Amino acid sequence: MAKAKTYAQVQQQIQALQREAETLRRKEAADVVARIKEAITAYGITAEDLGFGLSARAGNGTEAIAKRRPRPKATATASAPKYQDTAGNTWSGRGPRPQWLKDAISAGKTLQDFAV
Repeated sequence: MAKAKTYAQVQQQIQALQREAETLRRKEAADVVARIKEAITAYGITAEDLGFGLSARAGNGTEAIAKRRPRPKATATASAPKYQDTAGNTWSGRGPRPQWLKDAISAGKTLQDFAV
């Protein structure tokens, strides 16, 4: 009569089988990739032929399988300074006025005194 397995023993077997399965999957995938590379070289297949190019050729028997990649979001760029003081502080004229400019205007200067 076979001895009953414990839960821990079954879990160990499962983990061992999962490791074995992952090893086999990696080996098989490597073999598939090698065969694909050979075919690409032998037939001169391009990314465009596979639908990965900028525009897949119509009527070549392949479907574009690559999804369109989203464009990167635009990042805010600093505007060229329109106003500058002698200390090197600058302001592009966009957004709220900086404190250095407010202080200078309240001291009697004009905005045009700082125009670049």
